[in-house]
Amino acid sequence: MSGKIREILSECSLPAALEAMGERWSFMILRAAFNGLHHFEEFQSELGIARNILANRLARLVEHGILTREAMPEDRRKIEYRLTEKGAALLPTMIALRQWGERWETGMPATPVLVDARDMRPIGPIEVRAWDGRVLTKHDLLWALAEDVVHEPEMRAAE
Repeated sequence: MSGKIREILSECSLPAALEAMGERWSFMILRAAFNGLHHFEEFQSELGIARNILANRLARLVEHGILTREAMPEDRRKIEYRLTEKGAALLPTMIALRQWGERWETGMPATPVLVDARDMRPIGPIEVRAWDGRVLTKHDLLWALAEDVVHEPEMRAAE
């Protein structure tokens, strides 16, 4: 790895992403939100998390734009938490972490099984793919400076 690349790695967005997500409880809250939970009491009951920790983690996820916090119209005292577009974009990350845990930590498929709603078959593994669809391994990847990256020429509509 060149010295210039090593210098630029300090600008990597991974630390910022980890700062936004926090730690284990944030991921558990996010998993619950992906599974349709929306209210403080639901999160607490499902996760068994202390109220103060839950309040702190929900506030952090809202602050980072991963969840929204809105009062319910029929009862302004009841608050609903919903995934934002930014939060929903974390789905592949969550699935990849789950699949990693199944392979390397528990050694067994997790229950419940995540399936394709269309045909009820288990989803495939999350993979890193090249621009042309090839599956890439760590041996196929390297860090490059922005000015060295090859970009596809812009597609132009037929004239």
